[in-house]
Amino acid sequence: MIELRFNALKPNGKPITGTISASSFRDGKSKVHSLVEKHKLKLKNIEKKSTFVYKIKKGSEKPIVGEQKAFSKEEVRNALSKLGYQVISVNKKLLDFELKPPQQEILSFVKISAELMEQKLPFSEIMTLLISDLENKALKETLKQINNDLKKGQDSQTTFLRYETVFGKFTAYMLGLAAKSGNMAEIYKATAKFLERRMQFKKDLRSALITPLITLFVLFLAVLFYVGYIFPETAKLFIKFGIELPPMTAATLAFSDFLLNNALLVTFFTIAPPIALWQFARTKKGKFIVDRIMIKIPIVGSLIHKTLIEVFCRVFYTLYSGSAESIEPIRIAAEATDNKYFEHQIKTVAIPMMIKKGIGVTDAFEATGVFTDTAISRFHSGEETGTIKNTAQQLANYYESETVFRLKNIIELVQVFIAMIIMIVMIALTLVSAETATINPKTPTM
Repeated sequence: MIELRFNALKPNGKPITGTISASSFRDGKSKVHSLVEKHKLKLKNIEKKSTFVYKIKKGSEKPIVGEQKAFSKEEVRNALSKLGYQVISVNKKLLDFELKPPQQEILSFVKISAELMEQKLPFSEIMTLLISDLENKALKETLKQINNDLKKGQDSQTTFLRYETVFGKFTAYMLGLAAKSGNMAEIYKATAKFLERRMQFKKDLRSALITPLITLFVLFLAVLFYVGYIFPETAKLFIKFGIELPPMTAATLAFSDFLLNNALLVTFFTIAPPIALWQFARTKKGKFIVDRIMIKIPIVGSLIHKTLIEVFCRVFYTLYSGSAESIEPIRIAAEATDNKYFEHQIKTVAIPMMIKKGIGVTDAFEATGVFTDTAISRFHSGEETGTIKNTAQQLANYYESETVFRLKNIIELVQVFIAMIIMIVMIALTLVSAETATINPKTPTM
């Protein structure tokens, strides 16, 4: 997220200055031009808030080097001069980009904040403590800017949402909402629980799917190297002396010749599909299709599906305050699942049915086709008894317990399956090598 400042003139010639936040300079520039056209302003310039490196000193003290975000050098220079420093130099940072802080750092910030709030420590003091102790530069700078904005009296929700690219949309929304809720500690605890659960699920899913796939891919490359390079060097010696090759050795050599004669084609079909799939999955349509397929694949798909419902229910429980205000919690909960298909079904099927037709929560959820029969049944009971909020929490806890237990079993099965594949490949290579070793060259005759 970047911040832009524009200077313009009103139709009566009066100067006006404004700031906007955007995900990119291009997006921000487009917003500025739309604003200028709407209010019939004459645009003078657009400035981007950048990082400046300064060097200052006070009296005979040792010079200090630091960084400050501002729209221009003059702003930094004037601010430091007002503080009584002698400004030696102010230069724009050459490589002005920041990596997103790790999710673990964000989780630690939210978790520690919740614990300190339970001890009745003021939020301003919590921010000051954490800013001074944080080591991650990107998160530290972000919290510093948020703290400054909040001290100026800016709206907490608007302030946090300005940095949704750092925290993530759901986390930024929840942290911004907490200050208005009157129960900051509970919302921070719920957010920490959500972040922790999502991180653990991704870690377990990586163990169940991604790590085995990488292992198989590396094994595939190792076999290609053996068959395409190492094996032919030995086998072709026998051909050179006119020795007849055994069946497996001959077949392996034929496969090796095919690989060598079509090296570029084999390389293309080995590398291109994963890259193409990765690039496709990054597009809006691709992510939608991939997310839809993920919840339908055998065994693992069921776990992913139930985890999405768990996340939805946990967030819905945190935000839900009554049937009159259920639309916004449902929308935010759908976005929190981070599954475009699940989110699409909620936003385009359930919410319109509730708004336009006045249909109840259970019937609207059932029409989406993304909730299990168990979830629909529990929501139906909760809606009838007026305990839908508690029902959502019970569902979240139930699916958390079930998915954690089943995922551990799946990881063990996958590990056994991968071990068996490696064993079969090694046995096949050993048999081919053993057969080659049994070849007896003909005794030369005088």
